Amino acid sequence: MAHLGTENAFSVITKAKKFEKESGINLVYLQIGEPGFDAPENVKAATIKAVQDNQTHYTPTPGIPALREAVAQYHSKYSSTPYEAEDVVIVSGGKPVMFYMINALIDPNDEVIVPNPCYPIYESVTEYLGGKVVPIQLKEENGFNFTAEELETKITDKTKLIIINSPQNPTGGVIPKELMGQIAEIAKKHDLWVLSDEIYDQMVHDGEHVSITNFDGMPERTVILNGASKTYAMTGYRLGWGVTKNKQMAAYLEQLACNDTSCVNTMAQYAALEAVTSPDTKPAVQYMLSEYKKRRDLMVDLVNEIPGMTCHSPKGAFYLMANVRQILDKLGITAAELCDRIMREAHVLILPGTVFGQYGDDFVRFSYVSTEENIRKGLDKIKTFIESVY
Repeated sequence: MAHLGTENAFSVITKAKKFEKESGINLVYLQIGEPGFDAPENVKAATIKAVQDNQTHYTPTPGIPALREAVAQYHSKYSSTPYEAEDVVIVSGGKPVMFYMINALIDPNDEVIVPNPCYPIYESVTEYLGGKVVPIQLKEENGFNFTAEELETKITDKTKLIIINSPQNPTGGVIPKELMGQIAEIAKKHDLWVLSDEIYDQMVHDGEHVSITNFDGMPERTVILNGASKTYAMTGYRLGWGVTKNKQMAAYLEQLACNDTSCVNTMAQYAALEAVTSPDTKPAVQYMLSEYKKRRDLMVDLVNEIPGMTCHSPKGAFYLMANVRQILDKLGITAAELCDRIMREAHVLILPGTVFGQYGDDFVRFSYVSTEENIRKGLDKIKTFIESVY
């Protein structure tokens, strides 16, 4: 257990709630990585109908056939090889895909190349299962991407897996097609697996989503992680999936899922089937995405008005990494200390970049899922605070 980390974003919320209770002050929350909307109405109706239709019993471990087929068709649009239902394992959210794949693949001291700053569970699970994390820096000047040359230098005879995430949490970066192709060639050259976290695949504001499985030879050595949480605002449903053309890996994912949870919540599966297949879902998704883009543009403008704080416009997801190195150096504090002061003195909650790894120490992370009113209010409070101390 000493090797198992956590998702510190949840710990920050706990601290914030304690501060609110003790101070009587309501914070403006600009840190959370949860959609700012509710699940579409047709999806909620499908959930209720599933209960009324007595879809309240066990399902096959890898999911109901109709949902597996729908997910296979969904990902076939981005892959060089059409997926089939047997390539899909439905699981309880995105995290089980990380646990199951790394568990099936990594022996003690095997190396996993992980982008950094990154979603912290990649590193936590790798270390818990005895692997060694090899961080590769996502550089701001490269749109929060690494280069193919940098990736080559990280590979040793112990490397087994590369983890990629596009669009990215926490940076909002998107891996361009040329770089994705280079990563694919490197993976094939060194006989490596890829875990491709595509949970934000529909949230590309500039450019297009490119899956690494679109390149020849990659569907057989890649597990796609995706799910209903972000695109369809279904975080509480806890429904995700792993997709791979490698039959042995698919069988391992299913076997681990059977040992872990037996199967996914039945009603959630029928709700996800509605979300993925119904044309009634599309307008709700398009509306959410258009709103996120407007809120992104607003936040970028307001962040860049704050002294000592700069940011580029993120291409995807709903996160923004702001460089605060000037502020940190002037005040002689860390990013974590700055965020704590912003919480206590400006009454706004954001996250230090160090929550996402060692290369996040120059940054703080915002999320632009909140309302325009809250974004304006929160950033005005931060600006007033920074101007008073900077």
